[in-house]
Amino acid sequence: MMSLPLCLTLGDPNGIGPELVCRLFGEEGYNLPEREIIVIGPEKALQFYCDKFNLSRFWEKIYDPSEIGSYKQGILCYSPAITSKMDLCPGEATTGGGAAAGESLEQACGFIENNLASGLVTCPLNKATLIRAGYNFPGHTEFLARRFGIAVEDVCMHLAGSSLRVSLATRHCSLRDVAEMLSIQGIAKCLELTWDLVKRLGKADRPVGVCGLNPHAGENGNIGDEEGKIILPALEKATASGIWAKGPLPADTVFYRAMQGEFSAVLAMYHDQGLAPLKLLHFRDAINITLGLPFVRTSVDHGTGYDLVGKGKADYTSLKNALDIANNLCD
Repeated sequence: MMSLPLCLTLGDPNGIGPELVCRLFGEEGYNLPEREIIVIGPEKALQFYCDKFNLSRFWEKIYDPSEIGSYKQGILCYSPAITSKMDLCPGEATTGGGAAAGESLEQACGFIENNLASGLVTCPLNKATLIRAGYNFPGHTEFLARRFGIAVEDVCMHLAGSSLRVSLATRHCSLRDVAEMLSIQGIAKCLELTWDLVKRLGKADRPVGVCGLNPHAGENGNIGDEEGKIILPALEKATASGIWAKGPLPADTVFYRAMQGEFSAVLAMYHDQGLAPLKLLHFRDAINITLGLPFVRTSVDHGTGYDLVGKGKADYTSLKNALDIANNLCD
């Protein structure tokens, strides 16, 4: 029996997404034997890069969502009406690109909502152009949470490479605001979602390592008290519900310990605490998984890369991994 398709949004069509999609599918011939992939975004962007890199057309254009599922396998392309009117401006941040990204994301949500697709893989968008186009969200995570009626506090950003997996207790916020944004409930929720993922990946033979917020994990309260007041109670709450976690631990050693096999994943307290070591190890191959949504959502772990557009130099390994993981996690 065929599995439900995956949606793949092109993100900002002026960014690196369409080029990566064309090179992955056109050069490497990537496909999923038992699942359709619905590429959502302007078909003109796909055609532009196929022409530029002398690649054969790899998709079937569909106009009616009822056609989804009739091809059994392969790559389909669905272009929302707004995308046919936009001017393609490769390498430029335009409001039209933001509008196309927002509408494509909205269409993907509709397919999932109507049980036409089981998961979503996203290419990068530009937050500034998305907002200028009228989508007042700082990024994919917040858009998707709101779209499906989930509190942003109940989703968790998880980054994964082949060797290291990292969840974030806070996301895109000023460093000065991190301590105020941490809460017992929020950290416990991130641990719950991370542990659920670890179990689905078959990695639950080791605990999740939990970073402290302060140097030396607060050094028994001598360098900040967030560890004792917030992180430790969150750990106790999570442990009481059956989650295996250890901490709070000094962040300057926990990632090394994870790489030695001690932890199944690491929960970092803020963005750069977790992403700096992850990207040092997995700059080209890491992916982003949004935990807590009612469907699987993965993404490349990089931005729009306007400076690389059209040069054929950008690495599509992250996109390939995002598709592979989404396929494995979807029912």
